[in-house]
Amino acid sequence: MTGYEARFKVWRGDVEGGGLADFTVEVNEGEVVLDIIHRLQATQAPDLAVRWNCKAGKCGSCSAEINGRPRLLCMTRMSVFTREETITVTPLRAFPVIRDLVTDVGFNYTKAREVPAFVPPAELGPGEYRMMQEDVERSQEFRKCIECFLCQDTCHVVRDHEENKPAFAGPRFLLRVAELDMHPLDAAGDTGLDRGRAAQDEHGLGYCNITKCCTEVCPEGIRITDNALIPLKERAVDRKYDPLVWLGSKIGRRTRDRGTP
Repeated sequence: MTGYEARFKVWRGDVEGGGLADFTVEVNEGEVVLDIIHRLQATQAPDLAVRWNCKAGKCGSCSAEINGRPRLLCMTRMSVFTREETITVTPLRAFPVIRDLVTDVGFNYTKAREVPAFVPPAELGPGEYRMMQEDVERSQEFRKCIECFLCQDTCHVVRDHEENKPAFAGPRFLLRVAELDMHPLDAAGDTGLDRGRAAQDEHGLGYCNITKCCTEVCPEGIRITDNALIPLKERAVDRKYDPLVWLGSKIGRRTRDRGTP
């Protein structure tokens, strides 16, 4: 592909409001959308605000919406668009705009602090943790998350219903709960913390209706819905409503409390 002139519409504004600004900008072979945004800054809009860091799809900073779809600017190649197409770049819709393409994603860090951390086994010291690979394969996938918050942005529970935010952690942090709940060494249950029940009662798991939109936009290909949210829902329901599971958890806890091997 040789160089050509592309038509862009980029959202300009701040918390008070704004709108789409039209640009015609040069595009060269092999470039990504972030390259074009940088060219706009260098040649036509030096005050254009955009958040970015690594330009390698690993920091999650340059999240935005391109033609209405949540994407990473640095991982969206210009070659996926036709030369005749007008490309629209707007900020993440689920979060308040600070300026131009930069949004306030502080909501996500608030939710992160609400998820209890990994609880190490009391009988093991530092350096003594041992796990079989087959026991961690499922939850290991979740560690690929780069916290771009595209899944949070596309989740309609967060995106379309501001009133849900206090009660709903969103797919990124339900993914974190699932990761810890599946961790073979997490001893949260010994402290009285039931992660499945907490997901349901405190993090709003019941709001999720498994539309899989979060999975579709994940740049790391994490199967958020199938491998994390659905199993977490199943575990939460079993623990809450299945009498045999409930009884088994009580017997197991009582046995451990008595020191029975």
